[in-house]
Amino acid sequence: MKFLKLADCCCFFSGGTPTKGNAEYWKGDIPWFSPKDIKRLNLVSAQDRISELAIQASATRLIEPGTILVVGRSGVLAHTLPVGIVRQPSAFNQDIKAIVPNENHDAEFVALYLKSNQALVLKDGVKRGPTVHSLIADFLEKLEIPAISLNEQRQIAARLKAQLAEVETARQAAQMQGREAELLRRQVLQAAFDKLNDVPCKRLGEWAKTTSGSTPSRGDKRYWSPADIPWVKTGEVAFAPITATEEFISRRALAECSLTLLPPQTVLIAMYGQGKTRGQSAILEVEAATNQACFAILPNSTWDAVFLHHWLMASYEDLRKLSDGRGGNQANLNGALLNALKIPAPPLDEQSRIVQRLQAQLAEADTIAQAASAQLAEIERLPQRILAQAFEKVGNSA
Repeated sequence: MKFLKLADCCCFFSGGTPTKGNAEYWKGDIPWFSPKDIKRLNLVSAQDRISELAIQASATRLIEPGTILVVGRSGVLAHTLPVGIVRQPSAFNQDIKAIVPNENHDAEFVALYLKSNQALVLKDGVKRGPTVHSLIADFLEKLEIPAISLNEQRQIAARLKAQLAEVETARQAAQMQGREAELLRRQVLQAAFDKLNDVPCKRLGEWAKTTSGSTPSRGDKRYWSPADIPWVKTGEVAFAPITATEEFISRRALAECSLTLLPPQTVLIAMYGQGKTRGQSAILEVEAATNQACFAILPNSTWDAVFLHHWLMASYEDLRKLSDGRGGNQANLNGALLNALKIPAPPLDEQSRIVQRLQAQLAEADTIAQAASAQLAEIERLPQRILAQAFEKVGNSA
């Protein structure tokens, strides 16, 4: 089997970003792709659109349908190599590499071949930074592709697309199953607390001690070493018990940085964070400190920690609405809003009985969710296996 370097059968070029300050550049109908848009092989739309004037006045360029786009600079290059093909005249930014195969090479075959080499590219072809990673210059150009006829390329691409379409159907079904499990969980929680409408409510800040934390200076190594004390970030507050943390601080940091060592059974609420994080809650199972974005409710004699956590879970959407429309660049919760919450406060023994019933009812939803999650994880691995096997077979053929 003969092989060709991609540079010998494809043209490579980069894009650019029109000036953000010129509104006329961003009023057109030309899709303008950035790394966040490269999620599937078939690229039919982008979040942003630009005008022909922007094409003329900037480093971006108009590309034809069938052009391959590969993310060249992004945090996602830590774990995946996004590859896609545009289906209409488009433009793209400087963090993307565009590839145009010559007349003897099928774009879909080339794109699928690139995706099949994801493990190799991530291992040897990516320069890693603290948060953003970049493709090493000319690495893709030096990759070798099987030199087979255009007809064979199209046949292989068609078979692979059909297989990947079946995988996508299975992926969507597993996602739907997971959403149904989450809906069942919300319904169970809502029904349980709807029954407490006549129970007296108490204001959180008046009946429980609350606090938050801080982030020790990253520039002072004494605050991070020795790593003695678990330190919680909002991304770890995710409706699950916290038994371990990604980062640790020193005892010096605890003493000098406005931090509190929180005991087990402290309930945490994420006051802000990316995506769905804001409003999520969790129970600490270990002694730990937190950053300033975590609101902590210490163990108290008014609410059982698990009861309180379940109420917060049932109130997740309401908590998020509390901070919507407050102005600024990001809607955040804060201590004043959370301390003002009015929470049902039945006797502790009744709270325990409610928790026992809830946990039994939620077990079914948890079982469905775990099965769907395991199935989805397996499905997510299938495309790379299918691609790797297909191109290994092509490479081993006579």
